Amino acid sequence: MDRVPSATGSVVALSGGIGGAKLALGLSRVLAPGCLTVVANTGDDFEHLGLAISPDLDTLLYTLAGVADPDKGWGRRDETWTFMRALAALGGPTWFQLGDGDLATHVERTRRLAAGETLTAIMDDFRRRLGVGCALLPMSDDPVRTRVRTAEGWIDFQDYFVRQRCAPAVIDIEFRGVERARPQPSVLDALADPALRAVVICPSNPLISIEPILAVPGLRRALAACRAPVIAVSPLVGGKALKGPTAKMLRELGGAPDNAGIARRYQGVIDGLVIDTMDAADADR
Repeated sequence: MDRVPSATGSVVALSGGIGGAKLALGLSRVLAPGCLTVVANTGDDFEHLGLAISPDLDTLLYTLAGVADPDKGWGRRDETWTFMRALAALGGPTWFQLGDGDLATHVERTRRLAAGETLTAIMDDFRRRLGVGCALLPMSDDPVRTRVRTAEGWIDFQDYFVRQRCAPAVIDIEFRGVERARPQPSVLDALADPALRAVVICPSNPLISIEPILAVPGLRRALAACRAPVIAVSPLVGGKALKGPTAKMLRELGGAPDNAGIARRYQGVIDGLVIDTMDAADADR
C-alpha cells in the first residue's frame, strides 16, 4: 500500500461526506500547509454503471479544492448534465446523479484501478492536480461496503441513502469485507506520529461514516493508543442532525438521538466531545 509523507505538528481528521467535509475545509484553512491529514470513509463506495464511485472521498476532494457545488454540498460547481439526460433517453438508471465533470473523476479512477493502482495513489494524484494541500487518505485500499437491513432485507447503502432517500426503517448495519480490510499505512503512521497534535472526528454520521473507519482492524486500537487528544464534534444540535439521517437512524437502532448517545458510540476512543451551546445541558451527561 502507498504511504503519503506526514507533516510535523499535524492534525488528523476522520470524516464522512458533506458535514465532515465542511469542518475539514475549516481545519485546512487554519492549519499550516501540509499539517492536516484527512481520513475518509470508503464504506459508501460502490460500483455503478461499471464505474468505481467513492462519494465521501470525492465530496472531500471537491470541497477542499474549492470546486464543490455550494448548494448541494456534493458534486462539482457549475456542473452540466448532458450525460444524465442522454442516459435517461436510453432508459438507463438515473437515480444516482453523475454530472459531466464528476463523471470524469469516476471514469479516470476506474481506469487506473483496473490498471493496478491503489485508491490511495489515485486520490493523492487527484488532490495534487486540484490544488489540495493536505493529505486525503481512504481508510483502506481494500473494499468495504456498508449495507443496511430494512423490513425488505439487506440493501446496499447507496440504494437506501440515495434511491430510497433514507425512507425505510433501519434494523441493522453491516460493513461487508471490513474484517479483511487493512488500514491504509499512512493513517497508522499519522496516528503514531510523535508530533501529532490532535485527532478530530468530524460531525459526520457516527453509524455510517465514522464507525466504518473504526471497524477497520487496527484503527480503533491505534486511536485508543494515540498520545494526542481525540476530540469528536457532535453531528447533533438540539436533537436534530446537522445533515442527513443521523437522528432517525439512531432512534431506529434503539439509541438516543442526543449527545450522550453520540458519546457512548465513541466510548473508549475519544477524550472529549464538542457540542453546541444550545445543548449545554447535555454536558454533565
